Parts: sequence; C-alpha cells; structure tokens
Amino acid sequence: MNAYRIKGKGRVDQRKPVRFSFNGTAYTGYEGDTLASALLANGVHLVGRSFKYHRPRGILSAGSEEPNALVGTDRGNGRFEPNTRATVLEVFEGLNTTSQNHWPSLKRDVGAINDALYMLFSAGFYYKTFMWPKSFWNKVYEPFIRGAAGLGKSPTVPDPDTYASRFAHCDVLVVGAGPAGLAAALEAGRSGAKVMLCDEQAELGGSLLSETNARIDGASGWDWLKAAAAELAALPNVTVLTRATAIGYYHQNLLGLCQRLTDHLASPPEGAPRERLWKVRAKQVVLAQGAIEKPLVFDGNDRPGVMLAGAARSYLNRYGVKVGNRPVVVTSHDSAWLAAYDLAEAGAKVAAIVDVRPEVAGHLKQRAAALGIEMLTGWTATGTSGRLRVASVRVNPISRNGVFGPARTIACDALLMSGGWTPSVHLFSHTKGKLDWNEEGQMFLPGERTEESRCAGAGNGSFGLAAALAEGAEAGADAAVDAGFKAKAATYKVDGEVPLMGVSSRELTTDRNASKAKAFVDFQNDVTAKDIRLAVREGFKSIEHIKRYTTNGMATDQGKTSNINGLVIASDAVRRPAPAVGLTTFRPPYTPTTFGAFAGYNRSELFEVTRKTPIDVWAEENGAVFEPVSLWRRAWYFPKPGEDMHAAVTRECKTVRETLGMFDASTLGKIEIVGPDAAEFLNRMYTNAWSKLGVGRCRYGVLLGEDGFIRDDGVIGRITSDRFHVTTTTGGAARVLAMMEDYLQTEWPDLKVWLTSITEQWAVIALQGPNARKLFEPLVEGIDLSEEGFPHMSVAEGRIYGVPTRLFRMSFTGERGYEINVPARYGRAVWEKLFEAGQQFGITPYGTETMHVLRAEKGYIIVGQDTDGTLTPEDAGLGWAIGKSKPDFVGKRSLSRPDMLKADRKQLVGLLTSDPNTVLEAGAQIVLDPNQTLPMKMVGHVTSSYWSGTLGRSIALAVVEGGRAREGATIHVPMPGRTHTARIVGTVFYDPENKRLSA
Repeated sequence: MNAYRIKGKGRVDQRKPVRFSFNGTAYTGYEGDTLASALLANGVHLVGRSFKYHRPRGILSAGSEEPNALVGTDRGNGRFEPNTRATVLEVFEGLNTTSQNHWPSLKRDVGAINDALYMLFSAGFYYKTFMWPKSFWNKVYEPFIRGAAGLGKSPTVPDPDTYASRFAHCDVLVVGAGPAGLAAALEAGRSGAKVMLCDEQAELGGSLLSETNARIDGASGWDWLKAAAAELAALPNVTVLTRATAIGYYHQNLLGLCQRLTDHLASPPEGAPRERLWKVRAKQVVLAQGAIEKPLVFDGNDRPGVMLAGAARSYLNRYGVKVGNRPVVVTSHDSAWLAAYDLAEAGAKVAAIVDVRPEVAGHLKQRAAALGIEMLTGWTATGTSGRLRVASVRVNPISRNGVFGPARTIACDALLMSGGWTPSVHLFSHTKGKLDWNEEGQMFLPGERTEESRCAGAGNGSFGLAAALAEGAEAGADAAVDAGFKAKAATYKVDGEVPLMGVSSRELTTDRNASKAKAFVDFQNDVTAKDIRLAVREGFKSIEHIKRYTTNGMATDQGKTSNINGLVIASDAVRRPAPAVGLTTFRPPYTPTTFGAFAGYNRSELFEVTRKTPIDVWAEENGAVFEPVSLWRRAWYFPKPGEDMHAAVTRECKTVRETLGMFDASTLGKIEIVGPDAAEFLNRMYTNAWSKLGVGRCRYGVLLGEDGFIRDDGVIGRITSDRFHVTTTTGGAARVLAMMEDYLQTEWPDLKVWLTSITEQWAVIALQGPNARKLFEPLVEGIDLSEEGFPHMSVAEGRIYGVPTRLFRMSFTGERGYEINVPARYGRAVWEKLFEAGQQFGITPYGTETMHVLRAEKGYIIVGQDTDGTLTPEDAGLGWAIGKSKPDFVGKRSLSRPDMLKADRKQLVGLLTSDPNTVLEAGAQIVLDPNQTLPMKMVGHVTSSYWSGTLGRSIALAVVEGGRAREGATIHVPMPGRTHTARIVGTVFYDPENKRLSA
C-alpha cells in the first residue's frame, strides 16, 4: 500500500491516513490527497474507459482540466454523483468510488470491441451510418444512440444535500491564487479596497505548490506562500475563498463562483450546504487563472501511465507521489526537464528524456547528465505498448529533412509528455473579449477587453515566476486605483528560477502509416488527429464545424487539453494560419457544475415558490381550503362544519348577494405608472382612451398583443394627473409589466414614464354586497362615500382605521363593491377589524370559487380561462372597450386583418343546459350535430361552468363559431356517459340592467 509514496515529501499530512475504496478495493491515502494522487500512490493508473472506443484510460492531469479520470462518487446516505474528476476530489474516510463506461469490469470491457473496429467509427460516422434505411431510425438507430450516450450512471434517488447561494459586492475580485493572483490580492488588499480572492483548489498557491527550487525575497516558495496567506487572512477587507471555481464571467463584471463546502468532509455538519453559488459584482476583476499544459499528439499517447509532465511534478512535490519508478519524458518544452530532475532526485530511474527539438539549453543537459538521465534530442515518440498500463515507448531520431532513423524501444512504467502551455483564457472569453493569436507561442492571448478586468501571469502569457509576480502586483495595484484607492505595485526578487523555452508541436510524425496511427487529441471523446484531417478532407474548414463533426472539445473538459492541438492540426490540414481557421467558443460554466449549485435554495417547496398574501394565515386559521393560482396560494372556499364545497360556495354566494362578503384580492397584479406622459403611454398600450379620464375615476382596460388577441385586462384608476394605478390579472402581473417595459424601452423611449410593480405593496380587501358601504362608511376618513361623491368606478385616497388607503369603487360580482388597498403590513389587521365590524351584517369571507360563480353570473370574463390567446375584444364581447377614434394602440392593425373580421370567428356566449341540474365540464367540446360521422366537427368549447345557487340552475360560458348570431340555437356537448344539449344565450345571466351596482 502506498508503494509509490515518498515518506515526508509533499504537503499532505502523512500522520493522518484516510481509508477509501475504488471499484470495491480498499486503499489508504492521507489527509490532503485527491483521489488521483491517492490512487497513484497505490500504483493505480487505470481508472476508466474512453467514450467511443472504450480504450483503457489513466490519469492525465492534476487539475480541473482532467478528461480521463471521471468516477462515480458515493458519499453515503444516497449522495451519489457521476463524472466526478478524481484530480479535484479530496479523499476522506469512507469515500466509495467507482470507474465508469465499461461492462462487465474495468479490466475486461466488452465495449473494447469498438477499438478493434475503429475504422467503422471514424469522424462523423453517426451522420453517415444512421441515415439509411430511414425505417431503422425509430427502432434501431435512436435506441442505440440513446443507450450509448452519456458517461456514468445517473443518481436514482433525490439529492439529499442542500445548496446555498449568496450575493457579494467588492472593489476587486481576483480569480486564481497562484503567484500572480496572490500578488494582485496583496496589493489590492493593502490599499484598503474590499477584495475577494478565489481559487478552485483546496489551498492557495497554484503553481507554487509544485515548485521546490525558486526563492522569493530570500524565502522558499512555500514559506513565501505561507506568509502571503497569513497576511491576506489578517486583512479585514479581504475575503479568501478556497475550493471556489469561477465558473462564468457575465456582463457588468458579474462573476459566478461555485464553492465546494463539504465534499471533502467525511461527516458534514448537520444542515450544512454541500456547495454555495456566489454571484459577485466587482468594480474591477483580475484574472490570474494560470495555464494548462498541452499533451503531445502521437501514436499511443492515451495509454494509462501516459500523463502530463507538469502533473507528474505536482504529484511528486505536492502530494509526495512518484507516478512511476522508471519514467520516460517526451517533450518539446523545457518544463518537462524539471519534472525529470525532480523524479530522479526522488529516487525514480528516469530512463530517458526524449526532446523533439534538435538543440536544448546547455544547462538542461548538464543537470540531466549529472543525474544520469539519457538525453535524446532531435528524437520523437512514434508509439507505445502496454494493454492496461504503458510498458514501453518506441522512439526514433529525426534528421533535418524529416527522415527517421532506426527505432528504439525504451521500457517504462510512466510516460510524461509536454507540448508547452496554453493560457487559460476561458473567463476572459466569456466577456466576448478579443483574443490575439501569438504566432511564436502558437497560443491565444487576452487582447482588447470589454469589462473592467485585467489578466496577469501565465493566463496572460507570462509564464515565469518573476514575471507572474510582477504582472500580478501591477494588475492588483492598478485595479485598486481604478476602484478609487491608492496603491503602488511592490517588487519581488526571485532566485533559482530556471528560464523555460519550448516549441509548439503539431502531431508528432510517425514511422508507420499515418492512417493507422491512433494519435489522440480529445482523450474523452476518442478524437484522433486523423479524424480532424478527415473532417477537413470532407469539406469542413472552420474549427467550429470541425469541432461538431469530430466532437473534438465537446467532452466534459470543454477541450481544455484538446482545443489548441485540434486547431493547429486543422490549420496544417487546410494550409491556413490558425486564426483563419477560428477558435471554438468558450461558454460557462468553466468546469462541470452540479444542478444543485444552480438551483440553490430553489428546490422542493421552494422550487416554485408559493406566494402568500398578508391575509393568508388568517384564512388558514379560519378553515379555508386553498388552491394554487399562478404562483399564489389562494383561499378557495371557507366551509363550515358539515359543508362540502358545493354547500359552502352556495352559502357564500347567497350571503354576498343578500348582505355582505369579503374577499382577499391582494394577489391582483398592480403596476403604478407615473410621469407626464403616463396617460399617453396607456393610450398606446390599451385599446381604450385614457387622456380624458378624470382624476379620481377608473376605467376597465383591455390589453392586446401585436396579433390583436387579448393578453390581459383590469381596472385602471387615475390617482393624479400623472399617476395611474393599473390592475392586472393575478397570473399576468409579471408578463404585463415586462411587456410594458419592452415597449417603453424599445418603441417609445422618448416618453417620460416610470413603471413600478406594486403588487406586494398593497393588501387588497374586496367588500361586496348591499351592505358594503354601510359597514365601512363610519370607518373611513377623508373620502366622501355618498353616491354623488363616490360613484361606481371611482378611486380616492384616505384612511381606514387610521391606516392609509387607496379605495376603489368597483365590482367583480355585480353587487355594490369596494376594493380597499392598504399597505401590506396592515392587511391582516384591517381585515380582522372589518370582519369583526361586519358581524352585524352577517358578513362572510369567500374564496375564489365563489368569486368565479358570482362573476360568471354577470358575464365578467377571466383572461386565460374564457380567452385562449385567440380571442379579440370583439370575440369576447368587449368591442365597446376599443377606442374607435384612437390613431393607434398595440394590436390595432391586426384587428383589421380579414381573418379578424370573419363572421364565423369563435365568440363568447352563454349556455343554459336543457337540464338545469347538469353542470357542463369546463373544456368540453361543442358540436352542432351529435349524429355526424366521426371525427365530428367541433365548433367551440365550454370555458366556464358552474352551479348558480342564485339562479337555481347551472350556467356556462363558451366560445362558439359565429356564436352571437346563433343565440337561441341548440348545441350539443358530448361528455362521458351521454351528450347534453344547451341553448345559446347572452353572457349576462344576472341583473342585466346593473341595478345591483348601486343597491
């Protein structure tokens, strides 16, 4: 166990062993290990299978760019997650992990047959294979694709974890806590600016965690790191977030950070969230994300044990793990030589350094010679062997004219490769910042920026330690200055740094038929160099098209290790410069992010939040039965002991008609429209006229879409000459406000108008019935409630019980009615006072069902129930609400289209069933002839249907083709069991003269 662990080396705590399992086998790691480092310490390189060919795959990297080492993670108690990157998963006691994408076992996978048949699965094979015969699609091709899609197994039980979210504001946000990021955070923090520093790793340091040679200001890199971390922790204006990945950079300097809070704990505290999504708005941003090492592309570069040289160095120096006892290094960059040196000094027998460059710096050769490492400069790797782990590498010398010399086979148990480094520009690209191509380094670098941001360090192309520190300090100081603080960049003295150079390699040439070489570019999706060349031969010239045809860069790592290699191979194939081929689009999130983190608190009952009015608790205490209406919970009816819904609603209706009822109408949408052009704005939005509406008066308004169909309706009151109180339907409040804002900002930006949602500001109590005025007239101050002073469709401001009120005289029942708007915090108190005072009149609270019955008796429509998105005002019997002389309003032109003027359009009508006791089903279809052959011609449907206790019979509203011209005609309504007949009548069933409004 831990045969490859070097005692006392690294930053893990070797005094604290941690037991975990992988594929049912128990292993031991140490506190501070990742799953990848712990497996490598135990000699485990094989961790999974590739997606398409099911080839054995090993650990490639040491960071979040890992494409291979994806595992299923079981943290107990139903906490299972697929596709967790072993390179960032911290081990803890009892962790249970499994490999993916194989059957029946990791070592013996039936799916590996695909590897032998690789010629059948070339780039774009699915586009070619699944086209013919067409009849195979539903029963053969689609099931096959669905069965093969995806990696890992989805969880089968609900996620038991909780997830948190938080908003934050700062002066300077620094992303990345490597040398550049630390220097930037220190300078910004010392200025007094409010600073946030985030890094995706468990500890600060970045590349310093793997560096053992360089000294900063006379101290070792680790000592300087410790001092920097301590200083940052001591600054009260600095917030440091570890295990926090910046997943997205959005407009106006908004960044999303996903912080892992408890994934590394064996026993998380009770109730502690697993992850927290931070939404950070920063005045200035410093991006110091570092760089990602490029793999080399050569035949057999994907075997377990083949990994990035920088990763091998990290596993050695940070985790104290040798990745092999006899490694070979293949490189085109100096940095891989440092990995060879460190491994040799740690006791590994480095068999050789194979460098494709014919010449390298003399100091590199001298140190390698001193360590007894064979050097093969001007050589290349042309193949590997080993089934489940690399066993040897075949290398060849290359002459200047490209001719191969005799091949050598070098035995090895690890093959470390490096093709140089690629700046991590993903977040910068999220902002649509311009990327500049660096021809010498064959890399894209941040160019013209679109946000208040700076890039520093390796992410900006400055790969040396001294350069990164200097650039980071300058970026941090400049960011602080731009945020309004005084700062000056400090200087750092770096000793022992080795200057690193390299060349960018394309696909390494091979000594065998290139069409048979399996030189992988995208390791997870099994995209090879020949796939990219094939895509070019088949006509794809843009890298975006090549990407989709080959799936290069479309795996879970978003091409972090494959994009640049794929680009330069495509560039060579099309014989055009890389910038002309293009660059694939980087999109959030930067790394795979759990759905839970995005959902945050919005799950279960909070997923679709149930909104409640200030009076809701009173209704619950008084026995209300509730129903959902849009996002609101509303009282449906108030049953008394022994009453069912039918009896309760009949009683509530009778009480409202005969004496007095009260209804919680707080859910109505409310928008305040203010400004000198408020009346003109309403003129343009609504069908009827508003300029001449007097102060203190109300009017019913109809809102159309551009198509001329009804979108919403409501009563609008003019509070002052430049202030209107607009009501909307409960479900339409947000939609109407958004529509108004859209027109105001895009069509009429010249209008001086301000829109404010006030739905939650006011609690609304509707008093309806003959005794409504008698009840609260003595309670109201500042409003003349006489018939002359406050007629129907009036609005005034005053006080009730000393509470400010905006009082409307209006009715949705046909009875004398008032709607009392009071500040929401007083809603329940005023309701209770009115309910107590109303006992002398036998007052009853009533719910939405009674409201529906009462309004249907009067023929008042509900938008969305009696309209279906295809009715015009004329169809709904609201032609009187159209301002015929108005020059324009939203939807006016559509009303004059020929289709809108047809006589046989569906129109709203009333229905009276032949059997008064039959209540039709809402939604039931209507036919003219019940004996016609199937399928019958349906001419409309029932929109609303109720039992009316007031009328002693059933009533219904419906839309029928040419309905108003059919008044008096009999129609038929097929329903389960039998077909019912009904007579078409007008829509007003009760008090057609509207005498009750002033009773």
